[in-house]
Parts: sequence; C-alpha cells; structure tokens
Amino acid sequence: MELPSLLLLIIPIVGSLLTLLLSKRQDEYSSSDTGNGLPKTLAFIFSLASLAVAVYILANFVPDASSQFVVNYNWIYSMGINFKLGIDGISLPFVLLTNGLIPLIILASFKHNYRNAGSFYSLVLFMQAGLLLVFTAKDAFLFYVGWEAALIPIYFICGLWGGENRVPVTIKFFIYTMLGSLIMLIAIIYLYTQTPQKTFDIDAFYQLQLHGYEQSWIFLAFFLAFAIKIPIFPFHTWQPDTYTEAPTAGTMLLSGIMLKMGIYGAIRWLVPVAPLGFVRWGDTVVILSIIGIVYASIIAFTQRDVKRLIAYSSIAHVGLIAAGIFAWNVQSLQGAMLQMLNHGLDAVGLFFIADIIIRRLNHRDINNMGGIAKTAPKFAIGFLIILLGSVALPLTNGFVGEFLLLLGISSTYNVYTVAIAGLSVIFGAVYMLRMYQKVMLGSREGNTLIFTDITGVEYLVIGIICFFVIAIGIFPNPVLHLSEASVKNLIEVVQNKIQTIGFTY
Repeated sequence: MELPSLLLLIIPIVGSLLTLLLSKRQDEYSSSDTGNGLPKTLAFIFSLASLAVAVYILANFVPDASSQFVVNYNWIYSMGINFKLGIDGISLPFVLLTNGLIPLIILASFKHNYRNAGSFYSLVLFMQAGLLLVFTAKDAFLFYVGWEAALIPIYFICGLWGGENRVPVTIKFFIYTMLGSLIMLIAIIYLYTQTPQKTFDIDAFYQLQLHGYEQSWIFLAFFLAFAIKIPIFPFHTWQPDTYTEAPTAGTMLLSGIMLKMGIYGAIRWLVPVAPLGFVRWGDTVVILSIIGIVYASIIAFTQRDVKRLIAYSSIAHVGLIAAGIFAWNVQSLQGAMLQMLNHGLDAVGLFFIADIIIRRLNHRDINNMGGIAKTAPKFAIGFLIILLGSVALPLTNGFVGEFLLLLGISSTYNVYTVAIAGLSVIFGAVYMLRMYQKVMLGSREGNTLIFTDITGVEYLVIGIICFFVIAIGIFPNPVLHLSEASVKNLIEVVQNKIQTIGFTY
C-alpha cells in the first residue's frame, strides 16, 4: 500500500501551492490587504485532509516491527538515491503528532490577521510536508531533503511575521541550524562512500561496520544537528529568543513539532548508525541533558515574560526526553516516544494560552497580570488542565511519560543521576504553578478587569488539547502499544551491532 505514504506528502504540497496561488488571485480582485479568510480556510481544509490520511494509516497499522505503507522508487539512479518511504511504530507517533497539531495550529491562528496571509499559510503547509518527509524517509539523502525543506519555511515565518527583533534572532537561528545541517550532510556523504552498493538506504547504513573512531566522529556530526534542533545544552541559546519573537503559529510549530525532528533523528539515525559512538559519548550527552534541565529550570524561575518562561520550560522538558533516549532501554525509549507526543500537545496548548493573554492584555509581563480567573473561568480551567499535564500530575498525559523516562534512566544510571533528572518535575511544578498564581489568581490589575472569556475557536482548540491531556493520562497503553515492537527491535539491532563490531577504538 504505497498511496497513504504518498498522500501524506502530496496533500500538504498541493495545499501549499493552491493556498498561495488562489490567495494571490483573490488579492488581485480585492481592495482589502488583509484577505485572511480564504488562505485560512484552504489551509485548514488541507490540514484536515492530511489528518484523515494519518487516521487511515493508524486504523490499518499492524503494531509490529515492520515498515508498512512502503514506497520505493529509483530517484537518482546514478547516485544510489531512492525515493523510499515507510512507516513503523517509531515513525507513526511522529506522523500522528504532525498531522494532528497542524490543524490545531492553523485553527489557533484564526484570530490573527497576517499580512500576505496566503504566503504565511502556504509556508505552514509546505513545512508540514518537510516534517512528514523527515519522519517517513528511509533514504538518508531524502531524510536530509526533508530536514532542509522543513527548516526553510520556518525561517521565513519567523523573519517576516515575527516581533520587533525578528531579523537578528532569525539570523542566529539560521546560522545555528545551517551549521549543524551541513556537518550532518558531510557525515551522510561519508557513510554513503562506505556502503558497498554506494547507496543512501537506511538499511545499508545500519549494516555498516565502521571502526570506533569513525563512528565516534559520525556520532558527533549527527548529534550536533539533532542537539541544536531539540535543543540540548549548550546548543540551546537560539531557542528562547526565537520562541519569543516568532509569531504564535511559528512558536507552536517550533515547539510542538519541529524539535521532534531532533528526537526522531537521534532514535532513528544517530544511535543505530553509530552505536560505538553512542557507547563512547552517550554518558556525556546524558550529562549535558541533565545540566540543561537544571539550568533551564533555574532561568525559568527568573522570567517575567510569559513566552520566555514557557520557552525555558520546554528546554527543561526536552532535556529529560533526551536523557531518556540516551539511556537506551525499552522503558526510557517508550517514555521518550510518549513524552514527545505529550510535550507537543502541552507546548502548543501553553503557547496558545500565552497568545490569548497577550492579545487581550497587549503585554507579556507576568508581574502586571492577575485575577483573570474571576472574569474568565472557562479559560482558567482549560489553562489549569494543560498546565497540570505539563507538570506531570498523575492522571494527566505528562505523568506516564515522565515516569517511564525516570524509570528507564534508573535502569542505566545511578540514583543520583535519576534524582537530578527528576528535578525537572519538581522545578516545573514550582515555576508553572507560580506563573498560574500570578496570572490567573489574586487581585485584578489594569486590563485584566475587562479580560473576556474564551469563545469559538479558542474554546475548541483548548477543549481538544484538554481532552487529549486527560485521555492519554488515563489510557496511555494504545500509544505505547504502537511503538513497543519497533523500539524493542531497534534496541536489539544496536546491541547486535555493538557485539559484532566490539568496542575497539
């Protein structure tokens, strides 16, 4: 069954082109410069069509370790490049997350009137296609094409529709990500030259038995690209500024989906391709991840800007996910897969909450807010549910994921490592609940006196996210079952490769 995998890419690409072209045609006959209605509607319809394909794939997916819905065509035959796609238990959660969040992100932007809206929503859909290519590619060259195709739209989204400091912030983001991408490309080309068939096929990369020193630098090359994207300390410095200056939809794309490219890349490409590099550098990565948890949490305590606080919170949460990946056992990887979904939902929800507050109050200063719950009780309840999911309250989505991550880390590392990693849960609860208290409770200040409650699309978006926060928290097994067989198989592949090659450097 090739069609579903192809449709995952075709629908957003066609949607991107039609949204751009039809919106430009509308502008030619319209005296208004806003013209947001048509592009919003078109983008939302195509995002729903992509979601329908993802649901079809989920309904027909067999939760074993095999790749399904495989597409394999000769693309550039002379260079051994194939257009090869496939979906397994590791790919599917990322596909579902992408196609599930894009409609919510577009819907959440309905309250905004972006200039050149056709271009804006066209870039969102094109970025969706790039993300899905990353999550389904079984060819390293194709993976790299998707990697860059997902990055280019977000540069323009941040650079053209961001805040006052968008240009220097976007340039910094560009330099960071392009540097990591180019170094990864060098590693991919080197791996290609080492394959007997001169191919970029992922299976051929898995079968390579390179020396330890080769795997070590390949690991570092891939890791740099993925660490910048996640981001892992100390490669995180682009993130808070970019999240703050980007338009809300751009921040949601970055935090909810794009950073998952790094998580997916580490699981799919980094460790299996260079397991001896993982043996040598894995502990260092875990240390950096845990430092990032503590560092970002401490910085979050000092933030007055609501968007920056959530940005640093995101660094702390993904630090725990990264530590779980490099603990590399069934519990930690299952926890990383689940928490990846949870983080995407919670991050999009929290940044949408921040957007509602900023639009109503026209500022982001937490210390000048208060008492919003008195005039907006539905908003207060939705905010609290999403926040509790973020801080991993039992029976919310974050609890199961973080519990599995800590359990998996404890299986590989000592109790002190687990205790420090667990600070993400404690610190997160403190600074997030403290933010809630300052923003939603207490006496009303200034504009909070006339703060209106959520209605329409705001109510719908927050309601959907709250539903999944609770549903995944109570019923996590269906999500875990999707990836279990593939995770176990990948761990076995890595263990066998290490035993075959040995630990020689």
